[in-house]
Amino acid sequence: MATTARPRRSVLYMPGSNPRALEKARTLAADGLILDLEDAVAPDAKEDARKQVVDAVKAGGYGARELLVRVNSLATPWGQADVAAAASSGAHAVLIPKVESADTVRQVEAIMAANGAPADMAIWCMMETPRGMLRAEEIAGSSPRMGGFVMGTSDLAKDLHCAHTRDRLPMITSLGLCLLAARAWGLAALDGVYLDLNDDEGFEAACRQGLELGFDGKTLIHPKTIDAANRVFAPSEKEIEWSRRIIAAHAEAAAAGKGVVVVDGKLVENLHVENARRVVALSDQIAAMA
Repeated sequence: MATTARPRRSVLYMPGSNPRALEKARTLAADGLILDLEDAVAPDAKEDARKQVVDAVKAGGYGARELLVRVNSLATPWGQADVAAAASSGAHAVLIPKVESADTVRQVEAIMAANGAPADMAIWCMMETPRGMLRAEEIAGSSPRMGGFVMGTSDLAKDLHCAHTRDRLPMITSLGLCLLAARAWGLAALDGVYLDLNDDEGFEAACRQGLELGFDGKTLIHPKTIDAANRVFAPSEKEIEWSRRIIAAHAEAAAAGKGVVVVDGKLVENLHVENARRVVALSDQIAAMA
């Protein structure tokens, strides 16, 4: 599925084994939540966490927030049961960890279908290994349910033996490959987490870089970072005003039989108007969530 256009500025990981966190998430200003059954949950708590997450989603109260359930790998003792339970939970998507092939996506798709997943329930993929990077295009086109990529930059850096530098040059190729594949298939793309919670300036810089690269938003590990991510990834008032102006000017030109128009000395064509409509639609959806 070409992913539904919606705000994804801030998507917060929440541990599925923590009932208080699942409750708190209902009040947070994040655009989306990743209810985590994988890394954030100890092996002896996996089954309890699965039940808690499914119960929490079914209970509702999360408003317009997008809900993704990150399941355990199908190769673990919990993966298949996680997918089966998530399929009928009412969550928007299942998020698969460490995806390296289209086959993995199709296996998850089959389990979801067998367990009553609605047609609009998406599959998202964690992209966090070298093999995943090299197969990004194959994975992006693997299923009609595909909704988006989530970058797992911590695991990726470990496998690449590269440094976590501020400019992330060691990971630029990987980030770019995933963005290319995501956009080619009409998918969403979320940037990886920033690990230093005491470095507010560094976090904002990482968000700005993610925005400049083309990501829809940032995955987060703490509620304190939500406001900054929301601010950076939201269209600015200047962008919104400019977008509305060129939409109106282009419509006026089109009505007069002209294909292009000049606004403030800048040539405006269809491609600019298409992006302007995206900016305005995003702004309107953000306002509706407030």
